[in-house]
Amino acid sequence: MSSPSQTAPTEYGPDQTPYDAVGGDAVVRSLADAFYGFMDSNPAYKELRALHGPDLGPMQVTFYEFLSGWLGGPQLYVQKHGHPRLRMRHARFPIDESMRDQWLSCMGEAMDQLGIEGDIRAFLDARFAHVADFMRNKG
Repeated sequence: MSSPSQTAPTEYGPDQTPYDAVGGDAVVRSLADAFYGFMDSNPAYKELRALHGPDLGPMQVTFYEFLSGWLGGPQLYVQKHGHPRLRMRHARFPIDESMRDQWLSCMGEAMDQLGIEGDIRAFLDARFAHVADFMRNKG
């Protein structure tokens, strides 16, 4: 029989944010770094990589800033760039099911590398899947 922590999602809010649950700033920064590292080095993500410019550094920083706020930590992205408006900012890129799946797989590898597991992993997998599917603008 499964324990409650395996079957019931953890509730996150102001007192316990996903940002805190993953380990705070250092882990969020490492997650962005690992994500872009896998994207840049794994041929399975070549189509995803091709949507980015030759220097991933600036986007890696922007992604870290976005993740910080999105996970309930400091609103670094909003402070610098305003509201994320994800669909609008990504509208020029063809995002279909294959691209969505590459993105999710790449993020999964990044979370695996950092040892993100348990309730927070299940929560993040579901949130990332929801957002990635929302971003689709082709087929």
